[in-house]
Order: sequence, then structure tokens, then C-alpha cells
Amino acid sequence: MNILPTIADSVEDLTAIFEDLHAHPEIGFTETRTAQIVARKLRDYGVDEVHTGIAQTGVVGLIMGNGDSKRRVGLRADMDALPIHEQTNLRYASKSPGVMHACGHDGHTTMLLGAAKHLATTRDFDGTVVLIFQPAEEGLGGARGMLAEGLFERFPCDEIYGMHNWPSGEPNQVTICKGTAMAGASFFDIRVHGKGSHAAMPHQSRDPLVIASALVGQIQTILSRNVPPIEPCVVSVTKFQAGSAYNIVPDTAALAGTIRYFNEHICTLAETRLREICEGFALAHRVEVEVDLRNVFNPLVNDAALSNAYLEAAADVVGGDNVTDQVPPGTGSEDFADMLRVVPGAYCRLGHSGDIALHNPGFVLDPQMLPVGASILARVVERRLSF
Repeated sequence: MNILPTIADSVEDLTAIFEDLHAHPEIGFTETRTAQIVARKLRDYGVDEVHTGIAQTGVVGLIMGNGDSKRRVGLRADMDALPIHEQTNLRYASKSPGVMHACGHDGHTTMLLGAAKHLATTRDFDGTVVLIFQPAEEGLGGARGMLAEGLFERFPCDEIYGMHNWPSGEPNQVTICKGTAMAGASFFDIRVHGKGSHAAMPHQSRDPLVIASALVGQIQTILSRNVPPIEPCVVSVTKFQAGSAYNIVPDTAALAGTIRYFNEHICTLAETRLREICEGFALAHRVEVEVDLRNVFNPLVNDAALSNAYLEAAADVVGGDNVTDQVPPGTGSEDFADMLRVVPGAYCRLGHSGDIALHNPGFVLDPQMLPVGASILARVVERRLSF
């Protein structure tokens, strides 16, 4: 690995930051402690401007290079954790029950801090770097929140880059899917309002549990009987809540889940059919069925030319044999997509030696990837803002 010297000298510091963030995870829009650490580190590194409180807990830093260019390159990392109880037995495991960095955002934040330290120390570039530390990526709309508060009006960028750790990949391999790379997502909540009764006299009820159970099966027909088989789409029911006792037919039952898509018209089709199925169940069973559908992520689209530039920068660090754009799109979602709808850029995955999937209570991010990711982020700036 061709780790940049400033970052190589900072490995111990970066590891300490990562372990501290991992031990103190914070859910989206509550990353107060994390944001304070980020802002303090940026000031310690000599970053020219540090702005806090954007979309509640977001942080933006600006570093001016040694030149007169007006060009500006953005680098973005997410900061939030997930509502998962950690089961890793790590020495630095989460100290917050029920909250865990199970997606590696602690590592992403640390890598961007490492890049910031290098860039603020060397300033071997001509232009301005915009460091974006985003809150609430995990379905809570952190990117949209920052955009709504004028992120790119206040801190314009000509292009922007993001990165995600990837435990399913080869260690230190960088992959980019050009064009549409990740799915958009809508989340749905469905509540069936029936009529409760004694469990020994179910004929007196309009049983929402039975109705909701049948609804789960019918939702699967959205794909099998409505979406063309050559169009990628996923509809998953992920939550079912009903009942409180052995001898009570409940009044209500609740479902929740997600739609993943790559084309807007397919999302519209799936959402329309979901509403129609629920309306049909309400009429057929003489109950009320409430549907709350909301778009949370847009599809993530990588600019082809900037993807090439990102891969070239990554090759400087990990070698040409460890970079590729020969990867298919993924059905996961990422709200960096919202930023890429405003500013062109690219989003890569960096493989590491972890062997447990993201969003799992046993997930472990390999800290050896921290200087690699930090060097790639710094290097893309130096290439794109070269003298």
C-alpha cells in the first residue's frame, strides 16, 4: 500500500479516534458528541474554516490549497450508527445498549479526518476542499437535511466523492459501478384497524392479525404479477406487530417494509399497487387500512468520467490490480445519492478483511483499512486539484 506519509504517521491517532467513535455510537441527528470530536480534530489539524450545526449535527470544513484556482472538490463521510445491540466482544465495543456502528460510519468519519489532516498539512493542491461530515444517513434523511439548509449554496462544489467500507470484498480492493450503482428506496408503514374480541369468540371480531397476515402474502404479488421480470425491484416486509395476550384478538396490527428500485416508474408502479391492495383489503374485510409511504433514498448514479478519476486516484494507493469498475449495481441504498443529484461525483467501495455483513450485530470493521481509505480520499483531491 502506498499510504501517504502524513497519514502513515497518524495511524495510531486514527485508530484511537475510530475506537472512541465505535464505543460511543449515536443515532442519526443525535451525533452531538461525534460532531464535537470532528470539529475539534479539524481545528487541531489547521483546517481553515469549520462550520457546525448543519442539519442539526452536520459539520463542514474548508481547506484552501496553495494556489489561486477557484475549483472546489467535496469529500463526504456519514457519522450515524444503527439501533442494533452489539455482539462483537470487541475491547472497544459500544457502551450504549441497543446502539452500534454496524455499518462502519465510525470508520468513514475517521478516514475523512485522516484525509483532512494530510490535506491541511501539505496543501499540495490548487483549489479548495470541502469536507462534509453528514448526520443521519440510515434512512433519516441527513443528506436531504443538509441540502435543505443550503449545503452547496454555502459551500459550492464542482465535484464530490464518497466511500463505503465493504466486508464482502477483497481487502484493499476498490470498486465502482459506473452509472446507476445503488437502488432508491421507499419505506412503508401499514396499520390495520380491525375489531378486537375475546379469543374464544373470534366471530365477534374483525381480526386485524389474520387480515395483516394475508396482506403480507399479497404484497409479494406486486413483483410477481406487476413488475416486468427484467426490471430490478425488491419489496420486503420487515416488521409485523400485533397482539398483547393469549386470549385477546387485537384491535390493530402493523406492518412495515421497504421498496427498492432503480427506475422511477417502477417505484411509482410498486407504490400504486401497494396502496390499491390495501384499499382492497379494507373494503373486503370492512376494516380501515392506513398506508404511510415515503421516499427515503434516490438511486445513486456515479458520473462515468469522475468514476475513472476516482479509480485512478485509488490505484495510486492500492495499485492498478486492486481497482475495477466491473461490478454490478447493488440493491442497497445510500443517501449520498441525493448529493450526487446536485453535484456530479462518484462513490466507491473499499474492501476489508471483515467477514460479517453490514447491519449485523457481529459486524467488525478492520481498522487496517483506515489509512488506506484516508489516503484514497486525499489522493483524489490532489489529482483533481493538481497544479
